[in-house]
Amino acid sequence: MNLILLGAPGAGKGTQAELIVEKLGIPSISTGNMLREAMRNGTDLGKQVKQYMDEGSLVPDELILGIVAERVAQPDCANGFILDGVPRTLAQAEALDAKGVRIDHVVSIEVDDSVIEGRMTGRRVCSNCGASYHVVANAPKTEGVCDLCQGSLIIRKDDAPETVRHRLEVYHASTEVLKQYYNQQGKLRLIEGNQDIQSINDQILTVIGAKA
Repeated sequence: MNLILLGAPGAGKGTQAELIVEKLGIPSISTGNMLREAMRNGTDLGKQVKQYMDEGSLVPDELILGIVAERVAQPDCANGFILDGVPRTLAQAEALDAKGVRIDHVVSIEVDDSVIEGRMTGRRVCSNCGASYHVVANAPKTEGVCDLCQGSLIIRKDDAPETVRHRLEVYHASTEVLKQYYNQQGKLRLIEGNQDIQSINDQILTVIGAKA
């Protein structure tokens, strides 16, 4: 079962990936982790990645996708994998197909932008210990104060309203074409993301045919 998980920042992809890994026993493969692993292993591709990163340059698609193809050929992916963070663009999706990386299902967790904004702009993080809160879903006992260490709670730059809106614009611009591409291949599965975590997971397992 080879899966791609799509969803806007804050849609809950990471949480769902963890649950699917637990249920199906397949690895979740993140591009960031893969690049670091390739560099650690000192493969030819890894050495090229290191050179780009040392120069502070973006790693080209061709190189990233070469590492993806190398990673999914490893024994722990024999029964399937979840791709996280790739493909991000139509060109990457086409290149994955060209490299023979088979994808069975592309699951898109659909959450309204207004809900995402509420989730992300409501987050507060302790400036001292890093504990995470939410003004609605997980409010601290005293407003602006961490329950654990009494440190002051702050809004991360990533969670500022204008940053969240920009990230959503970027996501929609690149992902809508991806959804169209995989829909034409009959692989796209849309999941209603405005539900509780377990209901979303049950729905994902049902649409990929893994529900017991």
